[in-house]
Amino acid sequence: MLIFDGDYPMAYSGIERNRDVTCPLAEVRAAGDPDNVAFACLPEMRRGRVAAALMKFTVRRERENSILDGLRGSAAVYGAARGQLAYYHILAEQGEGVVLTGGQALATHMSVWEKAEDTERLPVGFILGMEGADPILWPEQVHEWFEAGVRVVSLTHYGPSTYAHGTGSTGGLFPPAGELLREMSACGMLLDLTHISDESFFEAVDLYEGPVLASHQNCRTLVPGQRQFSDEQLRIVIERGGVIGASMDTWMLCPWYTLDWSNTGGYNRRDHFRREDISLSHVADHIDHVCQLAGNADHAAIGGDTDGQGGIDGAPAEVDSIADYQLLVPILEERGYAREDIEKVMYRNWVRFYTDHLPKGG
Repeated sequence: MLIFDGDYPMAYSGIERNRDVTCPLAEVRAAGDPDNVAFACLPEMRRGRVAAALMKFTVRRERENSILDGLRGSAAVYGAARGQLAYYHILAEQGEGVVLTGGQALATHMSVWEKAEDTERLPVGFILGMEGADPILWPEQVHEWFEAGVRVVSLTHYGPSTYAHGTGSTGGLFPPAGELLREMSACGMLLDLTHISDESFFEAVDLYEGPVLASHQNCRTLVPGQRQFSDEQLRIVIERGGVIGASMDTWMLCPWYTLDWSNTGGYNRRDHFRREDISLSHVADHIDHVCQLAGNADHAAIGGDTDGQGGIDGAPAEVDSIADYQLLVPILEERGYAREDIEKVMYRNWVRFYTDHLPKGG
């Protein structure tokens, strides 16, 4: 079965972790950090039939009360983000992937993958997304990023950003956000609500008129804590026609420990749970919860945060490779999901969402 990964910060892996993602996984691991072991790269995506992904780039500005490291000064933030964006474009020029900017291009790309028996030489589809909007230096500049191929933007990441409060912080939108959301809606930039604080969430969905998604977001009913969405928030995304990608991050899957997200750099997972305690069944629980809220399987999907959670140490026990996302299929079958609905979860929901809401060509 094909897979669409709803969140893969490959630029983080390739640039900040200094991995050559064009190499086989064994080579990536041999050259990498033994304390942060990769489980994805482009050859492994092809082996696992991961046809496409929302490929993220993330650059934060350092400010008072920053939770994660950031860059000092707007020029540095902008330049670093353009560099990560260029990373995806050059991979596409090298034939490793294809940047998909329109709905028809995505539909054509997925049709090729669906018909292919051997996917080892196929380019992987890249839909480009900005995680945290600090690189958008003024609201009108979002049009420049759209012209450069970016199709998805989240307002914030960890802590307060230029436009909104994010994970580990509380509060509403900052003054420039209203204008940014209007410009995003005008140019067709899609709003990813992942990482946003509760107050900022409700203000954003009132102001933004376009389609919304949650690329890697789990359910607060199952795992308490601010990083997850409440049922009210999930229902709003569903009612707006959005898709919610279940994150593979074990911090977001452990039902008995609530992480204080205001200090994400100060915790070791193994002090609170073993990796083998968290399985793909926990991921399936979040997928099922979204399906129960929706009354159908049209809004649940995979949002791996692939390698963004610290490599395999932060992924469910069965996941040694991105190809192991396929193991969700028998788990959902055992829970009574029909083949058609499993295909929706594994890839068709993301494909439908982007085909409907990206520009028609591309």
